Amino acid sequence: MEFYRVFELLIKRMNSMHQIDLDEIKPYVARLCEYLRVAKVTTTSYANARLESLDRGEKLITYDAGVPCVEAINKRIVTEMMSIISCRVYIKAGDVPWTPEELDRINLLVDTLSIYVGRSRVIKEAERFAFFDDDGYHNLRYFIKNVQRIGQINNLKGMSALNYNLKHFSLVNQQVGRRTGSKVMKSFFDMAESIIGNEGILSRMGGDNFVALCPTDRLDTLLTLLSGTAVVYDQETGDRINVSASVGVFVVPDDFVFNDVGDILDKIIASVTVAKTSGKEDIIFFTNEMRARKEHQNRVQRMFPDALRNEEFRVYYQPKIDIMTGELIGAEALCRWFHQNTLIPPNDFIPLLEQGIDICKLDFYMLDHVCRDIRRWLDEGRKVVRVSVNLSRKHMLDVDLLEHLLDIVDRNNVPHKYIEVELTETTTDVEFKDLKRVVSGLQNSGISTSVDDFGMGYSSLNLIKEVPWNVLKIDKSFLPVDEDDESSTRSVMFKYVVAMAKELGLECIAEGVETVEQVKVLRDNKCELAQGFFFDKPLPMEEFEKRLDVHHYALNS
Repeated sequence: MEFYRVFELLIKRMNSMHQIDLDEIKPYVARLCEYLRVAKVTTTSYANARLESLDRGEKLITYDAGVPCVEAINKRIVTEMMSIISCRVYIKAGDVPWTPEELDRINLLVDTLSIYVGRSRVIKEAERFAFFDDDGYHNLRYFIKNVQRIGQINNLKGMSALNYNLKHFSLVNQQVGRRTGSKVMKSFFDMAESIIGNEGILSRMGGDNFVALCPTDRLDTLLTLLSGTAVVYDQETGDRINVSASVGVFVVPDDFVFNDVGDILDKIIASVTVAKTSGKEDIIFFTNEMRARKEHQNRVQRMFPDALRNEEFRVYYQPKIDIMTGELIGAEALCRWFHQNTLIPPNDFIPLLEQGIDICKLDFYMLDHVCRDIRRWLDEGRKVVRVSVNLSRKHMLDVDLLEHLLDIVDRNNVPHKYIEVELTETTTDVEFKDLKRVVSGLQNSGISTSVDDFGMGYSSLNLIKEVPWNVLKIDKSFLPVDEDDESSTRSVMFKYVVAMAKELGLECIAEGVETVEQVKVLRDNKCELAQGFFFDKPLPMEEFEKRLDVHHYALNS
């Protein structure tokens, strides 16, 4: 019979498709409706009952003979996902009622269409969960899937890959509020996506971090946008805020052979990391030199566990001096790595370890070895000074950090007054809150804290207003150099930073002191404490112990 022949063709077509394609389905539905004297049919999917009440759904399968008709069947199905499928069937106005046989076949068609729409809704929801994040952006999984697809077709010829991170977006949220900040981010995303076009891909990795695949002939336009663009956040007033990004770029060469998405991600992530940390360029293109750096990073990360276990890291101590009396009043513990009797410079491994949690393991190692030395010096009757140990910002994520630090100090039976923890300024408001929590906890435990590189980070004045520091270390970039006179910008800023620190009751120490003139500037501004090559470079433990025994520097300045 004609009905069953066409119905069988419809079922086969439905089973061969993963999603509804109206152009594929419509001819079969139309032939069945004509055969069954159905004037009109609509199958609508609603995400939930509220949207159904507002009639805000997606009409998926429809047929309309274009004649006056009346509704005869209204079938409503609630799926397990609480979405709703509504199927309405109409008969031509004035036509004779359907026979029981026709009604059976119409109900079979309605059930079939409803089941298929429901199945397609489930598939769409599964894809939404798989390829979109909670805010509706395509996610990293979507990016990987599509790069893999494009790469297998043409090795990504004519394309460029990017990883970009919105700069200081926490400040945007702080300025306009998180809800408006989300709209700003979405507007900026839409601008970038419109430049990239349908040939490319733009996805969010998380937070304010995004990845893209862009036709290379549109790259310059995209980079212009990412370099800084004013985004309107209030349509009524026209108020705008500038949004910019740190960007890592890999321009795919014509002879590139695509093997895996990981090859692309490694390149753009390495590039954006340089852009974020170099402090010079916001857009970094991947180069062969960067490839070598990445290989070096992998070697360092592979070597690190054995190096830590074999105690290849040694503590060097750089003295801190009272420039009024020449007295040795403290020291900073600095890390040196000796691998197979060869010194690996700190800049060759510290920044690399800071990209992961390995830096935290090294910090704890350093604190433990400093405590061992202090305990031994006390037992030997030496005049011990307070030693500062650096702590990476990576520790701020550790809710038990205070307990971990105190456990190391107390396990070595070291009085808390001999330990100082140095923390660099934070770069975000979230880190700031964690920093305040940690510093307050150390203070309550009798361990001194110092803010390192003051003036280089996030909201410096707020930092010393809100956090109970003991010591403020002035970054060497603020220290006047020999050619600066009293009216130079550096001289004026240095003068008032020292005065402010003293007024707040903080110890103030200048680092990077290298010349007689700088010592004179410190004295003139009543900054009594100093650290730098003018007095001593970082010293191995044995050399530093000799300084401890003498405990005094002859000042000729």
